[in-house]
Amino acid sequence: MIAVLAAAPYGAVGCSAEDRGNAMKRMLSVLVVGALASGLMTARASAAGVATNPLASTMTAAQDVVSYWFADGGANLRNATPYGVQTAVTGEVLPGPGAPGDTKPGMIAPQPGGAGGRTPTASGKVFFVTSDGQPHWCTGTAVQSQYRNLVATAGHCVYDITRDSTLAKWVFVPGYSDGVIPSGLYVGKQAFSDYEFGVYHDFDDDYAFATVYNGVIATAEGEPADAGRLGDRVNALGLAWSQPLGDRVDVFGYPAGAHPDGKRPYSGERLESSRGETVSAAVPGLPAEALVAVKSSFTGEGALGSSWILHYQDGIGHLNGITISVADTDGDQRYDTSASPYFDGELAQVHKAAGSSWSGRVV
Repeated sequence: MIAVLAAAPYGAVGCSAEDRGNAMKRMLSVLVVGALASGLMTARASAAGVATNPLASTMTAAQDVVSYWFADGGANLRNATPYGVQTAVTGEVLPGPGAPGDTKPGMIAPQPGGAGGRTPTASGKVFFVTSDGQPHWCTGTAVQSQYRNLVATAGHCVYDITRDSTLAKWVFVPGYSDGVIPSGLYVGKQAFSDYEFGVYHDFDDDYAFATVYNGVIATAEGEPADAGRLGDRVNALGLAWSQPLGDRVDVFGYPAGAHPDGKRPYSGERLESSRGETVSAAVPGLPAEALVAVKSSFTGEGALGSSWILHYQDGIGHLNGITISVADTDGDQRYDTSASPYFDGELAQVHKAAGSSWSGRVV
């Protein structure tokens, strides 16, 4: 079983614009990402504020990862369950401090690489093995980079912050659905994060970028073959940071868990979407100062790591948030809000370091 982290008395996340006037009086139930553990993740600083950790740093290690996920016709992919490192708590909602002013607003253009359409080909699932020895998954997204080899997701979907390590056998499968690998399986090579996420469990920095090797597909004979670079097979989102609040974003992910009332509207097998405007949110007692929230009916399991896309159109746009938790802000036992770190200049620096890192091929 996945370990449920210690439920210390933390506040809940989520605040809409209409709730600000009476936010202090509201009590809510929330799924909070599992950064409540006492374990610390160690990482070496490769640049000011940027930490790096290996995923599968050698060709041999990467090939072993491919073998694990392709074994028995992809049984481990099909048997994987949504990552559930989170804990339910209650607490007061407070208005957030607003958007930090650390840097000027900035954007990096998307990289078209796959066919357009109503859903982003950039979206998919990240699969990994946790300390329980079982396969699990979160949502992930291909993003722009120099070598077309970068994936973004929640920080705790790359790092096992309870065990001082990265998650094992980490891969990204864009467009994954019920055992189908439409554009290849991409083995993670190196993870990049904000240094304070690992050292201080700062929810403001609960995001990570991972470089991936060229994709791998199985031939008709069952042998692995090179599928090319990630950004050549699917669209890669651009990036937007230090943006004003109140912008509309489209949220894409694979929600799979149940609402507090026990209802399960999502299977986790299909990419789902929602839309809302970003607002500031703060949580007393939670180690974060600049979270943002958006109205969304996504349940937490499976949706963690979902992309928030600014200026979304025809399968492409700018990544401007990543879901790290969900909340029920009106007490009706249905999750209605998702929360993300605010994308600021520090995140842009982490992306810059990750985006200039070459990975190569597995096959």
